[in-house]
Parts: sequence; structure tokens; C-alpha cells
Amino acid sequence: MNFIGQILPVDGYIVSQKETLPVDYAKSLTHLYQPLLGIKAVALYQTLLHDIDLNQEQAPQTHHTLMNYLDLPLDEIFQARLKLEGIGLLKTYKQNWESSDLYTYELQSPFAPSNFFKDAMLSQLLYHHLGDQKFELLKNYYGRQTTPGYGVNITAAFSEVFQTFTPSAEILEVDDNRGAEPKEDTETTDFTWIEQMLKQRMVPHAKVLTTENRRLISQMMVLYELDTHEIDKSLLWALNDENRLDTEEFKTACHDLFKAKNNQKPIRLAKKVDVSETKQISDKPKTKEEILVERLETMSPKQLLEDLSNGNHASEQDMKAIRDVMTTQGLPGPVMNVLIHYVLLQTNMKLSKAYLEKIASHWSRANIQTAKEAMVFAKKEQASFQNAVKRKTAYNKKPVSKEVIPDWFKDRKHKQETQPAANQNVVMTEEQKRIAARLRQYSNGN
Repeated sequence: MNFIGQILPVDGYIVSQKETLPVDYAKSLTHLYQPLLGIKAVALYQTLLHDIDLNQEQAPQTHHTLMNYLDLPLDEIFQARLKLEGIGLLKTYKQNWESSDLYTYELQSPFAPSNFFKDAMLSQLLYHHLGDQKFELLKNYYGRQTTPGYGVNITAAFSEVFQTFTPSAEILEVDDNRGAEPKEDTETTDFTWIEQMLKQRMVPHAKVLTTENRRLISQMMVLYELDTHEIDKSLLWALNDENRLDTEEFKTACHDLFKAKNNQKPIRLAKKVDVSETKQISDKPKTKEEILVERLETMSPKQLLEDLSNGNHASEQDMKAIRDVMTTQGLPGPVMNVLIHYVLLQTNMKLSKAYLEKIASHWSRANIQTAKEAMVFAKKEQASFQNAVKRKTAYNKKPVSKEVIPDWFKDRKHKQETQPAANQNVVMTEEQKRIAARLRQYSNGN
């Protein structure tokens, strides 16, 4: 992203704050947030925070003032602002103001030091930035319990005391309370496959997929960019004898998977690269195969089956077969898509689990990781098979007889040869015909 020109020096800004900061917020900013964001972003946060005290009337100031305060060019201030927004310390609103723009910077409360380490993603990131020794020092100092020896919390809940009024979800909901307990964030994670995997292994999924564990799983998937089948492996590894999730073992397993996938690449917070910046535009249009590979790389197996069925829901039997093969062989989603596409073409539009398992085990041993690799591998295997058939046919081909054969005998022999073949043809159902048509559309790039 080009940061220059995103904000102009004459653009105005005002600062607001709705939440009360924790008493030791400065320690959080210095020791916990600064290693992740850098000194410029923390300096911007503190400058905006103290601007509230100076400007009681909330009169707009220009960004030229911030440039003088921080002694930074405006593009670096903009980058620092994005970091604060991404980590959850700032919300930004924009509106027209005279002949320029007016920005409202709403400061969000940082985690208190003791609560910072309850957020799995932030604590893991801090660990990777600071290393084991410094992280343990901070965690032991800030993460210790502030109320030791109090015993078990037996405080009565509202619903246990009162019956005349039931609070609504809107009242009970805490909106972005950064100073309190970490909020839940599992909306973007689909736990259906994980639940099915646990049920298949006779593990009580309700005991494993608690609210806190769901939140932890979601954060680890985002942090380490793991697929569902990879999270499955980490979960099974981290279950103890009582079928409860050991969170530290789970974090370690996720980290080990990440290292294995990324060749020991260190984990760091970095600027997200815009796809439009890195994508090289070619004068030559994409081929049909390239379009197909892109689709198979970006969609899930469930979406592929539903798309091939003209939007109808994928059958439970097909999804179970795919899930079992995918989890057993550890195939990535794009490779599984190519496998589904290939098997449907080879088996008269029927999704045979036995055939899926046979090819999946072969591809797993070949360590195929992308849709492109799977497609190239499948083509080579198909070409080898066809060449073997041709060689076998040529070897078994009988010499041409020079004997004169009557026409009536040729006709009778022709009927005898074609009649059994006609009886052996499998008649395709209407559903299979629709899937075949959809597959042809995929292959043609439509």
C-alpha cells in the first residue's frame, strides 16, 4: 500500500475516549505492546491520549500538529495509526470538514498487564518477539494472580438471585472492553468439522470445545494460518487422559506445525501485503487451466460439491467420505478439491470413497501441497496409464488374416461384439449428467 497522500497535513482530527484506562496502562504500552507495534505507534497513542487533556473543547487540530509533536513525516504517522487500529487500540472515523477531511480518533483501552497474558494471540506474539527468557520474566511478573488465597469464587449470578427481569443480550454484551476479560472471537471459525472429528474418535466434543477453547482455536488458526485438518492434529495431540485440552501443549503443537510448513520461518507482526501490489499483471490472458486452478485453490470441498450440484447442499455421505479421507491422509483443501474433481471424472460422476482413499494415499506419499501440483501429478499419472494401455493393446494385437470372409459373417460378428458392449454401458442419472456438465464448465473456465 502506498502510504503517501493517504492523509494531508491540512486534514483535521479530534480525539475521543469512551473507556477508562487501567491503572497500569503505561506498563502495558511499554513492556507488552511496544515490542509488537514499535515505538512510533506507541508514541502516537500516548500523544493522542494527552491531546484530550489539552483540548477540552474538542476543537479540531490539523495533522501538521502531529507531525511537529512526533517529528515524523505524515506517511509514517499513517502507518503507525494502522498498527494501532489492527491491534485494537484505536478506532478511526472520517467525515467532511470545510475543504478537507476530519478524522475522529477514538482511543481504546489496552489490556491490563494481568489480562494481556490471557489473550492467547497477543501473548504468543509477544513470546515470538521477545524470546523465552524475557517473556517468562514478564509473564511471571505481570501474569501472577492479584487475589491469591481467596478460595473458590462462589458469587451468585444475576439469574440465580432475580426472576422478575431477564437482561437481553444487548445489555449483557460488553462492547470492546479492552481493560476487562478478553472477548470472544469465534464467529469466523467453523467448528463443524472439528466436532465430527472428535465424535468419530469417541471424544466428548462438548468437554473439548468449551467457550475458552473455541476462542483459543480460532486465534491459533489465524496466528499460524492453519487449516482445519491441521488444527485437528494439534487438538488430538494436546488432549490429556481426561479428554481435556492442555492449552500450552496445544499452542506448542500449533507452533510446531507452523514451523514445519514454513521452513522454520520466525513469527513476527508485519505489514500485510496487498495482493494488488505483488500480483504481476501479464499481457497474456489466463488459460482455462489457470482459472480452474485458482478456483480450486480458493474454495472449500463443500463449496465445490455444492457448486457442481447447482447450489444444492452436499450430501452428508459425500461430506463424511471427504472428511475421513482428508483427515486421515492430511491433504490440504486445494489438493482435496483436485482429487474430488479427478475422481468424479474417472468414476462416472460417482464419489467413491474407496477410490478417493486409494489416490489420496498416493498423493499424500508424494507430499502434494497445492492444487497446481496435484493437477500436474494427476496428468502425469493419467498419461502413464494410457501409454501402458496402448503398449498392452499393441502387444496383444492379432495379425491381420488374409482369408476371405463373407459379408454376412462380418455382420453377424459385428452384432455379437457390439451387443454385449451396449449392455455393459452404465446409464447416467439426471443428477450425474448435471454434475458432468458442471465439470465441463469448470474445465472450460466458465
